[in-house]
Amino acid sequence: MELPIKNRAGKSLSLKEILSKIVNRCINIVLEIEVYILHLAGCVPIHHFRRLIYRLGGVRIDAGSTIHMGARFYDPRNIAIGHDSVIGENAVLDGRDKLTIGNHVAFSTNVMIFNSQHEINDESFSPSVGKVNIEDYVFVGPGVIIQPGVRVGRGAVVAAGAVVVEDVPPYAIVGGVPAKIIGERKLKNLHYKLGRARWFR
Repeated sequence: MELPIKNRAGKSLSLKEILSKIVNRCINIVLEIEVYILHLAGCVPIHHFRRLIYRLGGVRIDAGSTIHMGARFYDPRNIAIGHDSVIGENAVLDGRDKLTIGNHVAFSTNVMIFNSQHEINDESFSPSVGKVNIEDYVFVGPGVIIQPGVRVGRGAVVAAGAVVVEDVPPYAIVGGVPAKIIGERKLKNLHYKLGRARWFR
């Protein structure tokens, strides 16, 4: 049975479609409240407290890892961070698809990782998603943007301000917009630890 209710494209919706939209809207409102609470927790200058709240919100954070102040999340339940990794201030971590950050990974300030975007050539400007995987010992410089569907290989370095739109090979150094290979990391046998996080950052 079609009701006189239409979607954004002007298509009439069935009762089943309307009910589905209502349920989805309610789920999204609950998620938005949860994400808002995580954003408030991101302002508290005690990383142990923030890490606890983030874990309660669904972010998987292994031992020894920390997220500095000001982090923003989109659906935290799909985000996993390995051990001994540091996420710098004001990071954006998009969990609308799976986001995996490995061990001993270092993010500088203002790093943004997205795994959802709008298709600009689609008639309805529909969103698409893609998993993002940051492997062990990666260093990501300040102001970097990583786009959906990207894998950054083990030991790679992403230079400040780069926009990464395709996979980065292991140990490659990339930079620019869009990011291109500009060098290679000489040390391949990486085994360092990033160390203790500062309590009040």
